[in-house]
Amino acid sequence: MADASVNRTDAIPTSGNDQLVETGEAMNLLLVGNDSRASASEEELAQLNTEANAGTNTDTMILVHVPADGSAASFVSFPRDSYVEIPGYGWDKLNAAYAYGSQEAPEGASDAAVQSAGAQLLIKTLSSLTGLRIDHYAEVDLLGFFKLSEVVGGVEVNLCEAAKDSFSGVDLPAGVQTISGEQALAFVRQRHGLLRGDFDRIVRQQTFIAGMIRKMLSDNVLLDLGKQRELVQAAAEALTVDQSLDLFSLASQMQSVTPSSIEFQTVPYIGTDRDDQDRSIIRLEDEATLHAFFAELNAEPEAPAEETTPEAPATVAPADVSVEVYNGSGTSGLAGSAGTALTGAGFDVTLTANADSADYTVTEIRYAAGDETLANTLLTQVPGAVLKSVDDATSGTVQLVLGADFNGVGQALTVQPAAPTTEGADQRTAADTGCIN
Repeated sequence: MADASVNRTDAIPTSGNDQLVETGEAMNLLLVGNDSRASASEEELAQLNTEANAGTNTDTMILVHVPADGSAASFVSFPRDSYVEIPGYGWDKLNAAYAYGSQEAPEGASDAAVQSAGAQLLIKTLSSLTGLRIDHYAEVDLLGFFKLSEVVGGVEVNLCEAAKDSFSGVDLPAGVQTISGEQALAFVRQRHGLLRGDFDRIVRQQTFIAGMIRKMLSDNVLLDLGKQRELVQAAAEALTVDQSLDLFSLASQMQSVTPSSIEFQTVPYIGTDRDDQDRSIIRLEDEATLHAFFAELNAEPEAPAEETTPEAPATVAPADVSVEVYNGSGTSGLAGSAGTALTGAGFDVTLTANADSADYTVTEIRYAAGDETLANTLLTQVPGAVLKSVDDATSGTVQLVLGADFNGVGQALTVQPAAPTTEGADQRTAADTGCIN
């Protein structure tokens, strides 16, 4: 059985992996890309455009959250230079955690024991950072990634510009193309020559994973037991996973997933900085902000509320509504044209003038207490306007203050962007196929 042949490691620590953020019955899996080439032959090293290296650097770290029903998935990438607190070692770059852990293995320990120690400290570090319990672990080295990309038959990517870099070995034209093998590996490894360095490399990695997911879904791999076995066999040869991860169960759990329900983003960060050793680092948001981010990201979707038909607000005849129109949009003449249109719709327009400011972004309907029906009547002509009961409004007269979102009488307002929230950077879904750097 393919799943039984997968490489296993004792990655999940018995302590220091605590769930501080509620995730219900969801699963959190840490996906790690290790720069080791220890298992590669001389010929394979040449294909990989690299040299022999036992490697304890984890250049790729992605936390994958899958809800219990398998209907969606979230991939959150952690830049390798994220400045974090590593249990027992203080503050350092995130990719040092695996290396520190590997050094804790007893002298003469097996490669598996060294790998296990590195994985456990990395999990402890990320558990503390995110507030999540990490349930499973999967690690792939350079050779494993190379082989997996070839087994799946390559992945389609879309480059805005041609990419050529001697460090990674990437040499790809601009546009849509299918890549595998050494060019797939070079594509996800490149950071030299990219405008944002490691941040753009993270986008490359997420884009490749998204393309792989789209291909598996289009080929019905997750619904076809035979294809599912082939995929698991390929993964078994390329990955090292924790003791209890069941690749078949994971594939079956995600049968109902769609590309648009798979989200990718980067952990919220403040920006680049220098540490006390004058090294370039990435400062993440504070712990409270990160815990809140992962709590929201991992929250189970609420059951839809029972639909009810809202009662229509009471209105009157337009002729019974006196309206004063004020232009706060910054567009010259807008109050006059809106007043003319309202008059044509039957309203009694008594005044058109400029507002106290030309910086209103949202259109408002202001009214005195008790004049709700008058305001609701005007709202039918300016759908989406904000209703405001104000103390200094004249009873019996409604004020329409035009904002930058005003599109004309009888037209819905321009949708304004929502207030910023704590979100990861470079958000995209597996359905996005636009070009990247």
